[in-house]
Amino acid sequence: MAETTIPMLPCRTSLIESVVEFYVALGFEATQLQKSPYAYAVVERGSVELQLYGMKDYDPASSHSGCYVLTDEVDTLHAAFRAGLKAALGSVPTRGLPRIGPLKDMSYGVRQFLITDPTGNTIRIGQPTSEDQNHRPAPKETFARALHMADLFADSKQDLPGAAKIVDRVLGLTDEQPTPVQRLRLLVLRGDIAQRMGDMERAAGLLEEAERIQLDTEERKSADDALARLAELRS
Repeated sequence: MAETTIPMLPCRTSLIESVVEFYVALGFEATQLQKSPYAYAVVERGSVELQLYGMKDYDPASSHSGCYVLTDEVDTLHAAFRAGLKAALGSVPTRGLPRIGPLKDMSYGVRQFLITDPTGNTIRIGQPTSEDQNHRPAPKETFARALHMADLFADSKQDLPGAAKIVDRVLGLTDEQPTPVQRLRLLVLRGDIAQRMGDMERAAGLLEEAERIQLDTEERKSADDALARLAELRS
């Protein structure tokens, strides 16, 4: 037997065409689009198929729907999606709706990024980096734990105030200090959160502080993703 799971995602009826256009910009093909007797669409990219159904009063801002896509080419997809969005929209959206998040290595053995469509559906796209895909206990070290938890709050829970609180607390510690790479990651993450919350002045200050951190060659290599996100947020 062979089975296939196809996610069915809600969509505000009036947005279904713009949602389909969004996925087309990512390289999907629209294989079905109808407005009556009800709004419904199908988009496909390789072996990935997403079905969208219309709801008249659906609120994208309060959406918690989505799905997870596993791939063995997460870096390639992230670059392709960013390029497609830039070509279609003129820039790469990193906050609001739609948006694409940073590519990062998670502490539970997955390298992933999140992309959210105009109607609030969040597609998580990840590539395993470890054979052990079980969720691991949060790290015990103070700053590693803070990064782990803040990432989960910001992305998995989409609780930006909660994530900000975690980072602010550890950045304010005086009895412990993060490594330069940890400080960079914390500042970039907090700056990213501030931008997504609309606090542009706070974001600018945090990102300027991150830029001033001096890293050696090995540290820069281990902080590649954070440095790439910093450059994007500062552009």
